[in-house]
Amino acid sequence: MALRAWPLWESTSVRTAFITKHSGGHMNDRPFVAITMGDPAGIGPEVTAKALLDEQIYAGCRPFVVGNVSAIDAALRMAGKDVPTRFARDLSEVVGDPGAIDVLDIENLDFTAIEYGKVAAVAGKASVEWILKAGELAAAGQVQAVVTAPINKAACSLAGYSDIGHMEIFQSQTGATQVATMLMARQLRVVHLTTHKSIRNVADFVTRENVLAKIVLTDESFKTWGFERPRIGVAALNPHASDGGLLGDEEELHITPAVEDARSRGIDAIGPVPADTIFNQAIDGKFDAVLAMYHDQGHIPIKVHDWAKSVSVNLGLPFIRTSVDHGTAFDIAGKGIADHVSMQEAIKTAVSLVAEGRLP
Repeated sequence: MALRAWPLWESTSVRTAFITKHSGGHMNDRPFVAITMGDPAGIGPEVTAKALLDEQIYAGCRPFVVGNVSAIDAALRMAGKDVPTRFARDLSEVVGDPGAIDVLDIENLDFTAIEYGKVAAVAGKASVEWILKAGELAAAGQVQAVVTAPINKAACSLAGYSDIGHMEIFQSQTGATQVATMLMARQLRVVHLTTHKSIRNVADFVTRENVLAKIVLTDESFKTWGFERPRIGVAALNPHASDGGLLGDEEELHITPAVEDARSRGIDAIGPVPADTIFNQAIDGKFDAVLAMYHDQGHIPIKVHDWAKSVSVNLGLPFIRTSVDHGTAFDIAGKGIADHVSMQEAIKTAVSLVAEGRLP
């Protein structure tokens, strides 16, 4: 399948398709997109508010923030924008039109207690509660997509949560059995076998069963998103794909058999390919997606390729969830200098998935 232009949103056809599919052409019936604000001590409120100042965002959806009104007000002041917020107690009060930013505020945070750039249990608790609220709405079919701003894992842990990543939280909430994180930067798309695991523990997770499950999930997801026969490159775990067993046996015992199992099912999977080669091959168009074995193996090439526009997409959840591809950036929080491009791209990607059922 030919690579599609990135992003799709600039095309009026996407906006038209989105409206037509969900509303019969009526602007008042545009689908809802819930945007969780992230940790209030980080840059999440700022990048969210800045992204929602773009009136084009509203052409195909009704976006709203799940978070805190005072935090968004503060972010707008930082941006030097005299734009009001609209307080909403529930979804029925969300308007989703340009000119004001709707905030579904469940009144679970005193923003005056928040200090920018500081890890705090109260911030972690609030940020997880906003995620759970958005997940509840999405699982009930009341919103068509969820877009997330960054949370702080230390703050979430201090608040007593064992699931400290968005995907893990949504997986626990929905009971999804097989999920994965995919990062996208233009034509490079990387699905991760593991994400929040230490390097010491990664190798234990690289099993024939686990690798095959992620290949199958990737294949099924990409077919849903318009790829007739996805080409999936599978990265090796060890340097040089283990050099015939000299540098480890995960390739021989687990990755190669998993790829063979996938191919026996009719899946176009190739690997294991050395990790210092496979990402350039994907950029050159050989693969539609790469399965990386661990967090940094997949994250580094994405962020080097195009950090500003990189976006995270979840596979396997019962609803569309996209995210910025950066952290809370406590070092610049509260300074008004955060770049909101990744948030804009995350919203646009969610809209493209809902509008056309396709990846950009």
